[in-house]
Amino acid sequence: MNQVEKNKEAWGLLSEDHYKHFKKRFEEDNYFFNPFVLKEIGNLSGKKVLHLQCNTGADSIVLAKMGAHVTGVDLVPDNIHFATQLAKDLEVENVNFIVSDIMELMDNHEGKYDIVFTSDGAIGWLPDLKKWGRTIRHFLKDDGFFYAHDGHPFYLSFDEEKINDGVIDIKYPYFKKDPDEDTRIGGYASESKEAKNYFWMYTIGDIINGLAQAGLCIEWFNEYDRCVPGVGGKVADEEGLMYHPELEGAVPIMFSLKATPR
Repeated sequence: MNQVEKNKEAWGLLSEDHYKHFKKRFEEDNYFFNPFVLKEIGNLSGKKVLHLQCNTGADSIVLAKMGAHVTGVDLVPDNIHFATQLAKDLEVENVNFIVSDIMELMDNHEGKYDIVFTSDGAIGWLPDLKKWGRTIRHFLKDDGFFYAHDGHPFYLSFDEEKINDGVIDIKYPYFKKDPDEDTRIGGYASESKEAKNYFWMYTIGDIINGLAQAGLCIEWFNEYDRCVPGVGGKVADEEGLMYHPELEGAVPIMFSLKATPR
């Protein structure tokens, strides 16, 4: 079984737990986008949005609640099953979900979108960011845009346990090309479970070049020292975003970008 299939199997172990976690948060009116995302993505009313790597659909549903017509895509069949159920539970009708490996999406889906969207914790599960860029461009309307908000690779290179003590120590080399193998998965919306999985470290250059070589122009690239809970950080600020007090203003945790067709 190849690495992508292992990831598919591993993430499938978390699907039902994720569904229950996000359903509860929606019912408690306690699930929200990072305010940076809300500010940057703009008015979605009437827009067609393609959400790549949608997991069990929580962010797809937020996009739909903002007025978009959303198609969420994920590799894992159980993720799509529970995403569809979550939308039904919440009575959100302007969203649908399809199963597909993003690397194969051009072969098994048709359509053009105003916005292609990806968010927290998605990019590192893809083995080929050049094909990722071509896929984004393929589905974008000529007057559309791509929006990403994800983990900053500089931050991802650090030892995740030591950084909570303000210690900067490289654990995952920034320029490593072979995927990092782990034996456990989960922890932010589910108990972690034993399952072999693979994460590809990416650089800022990988992201920008993958998009530029596909015919996209980077309109802007922003960096932030805080994130939503479960992604990183140590304590919450007044907006509920997590950061490291010892490293505030010193280390980027997240980045966002907007790219448009040339």
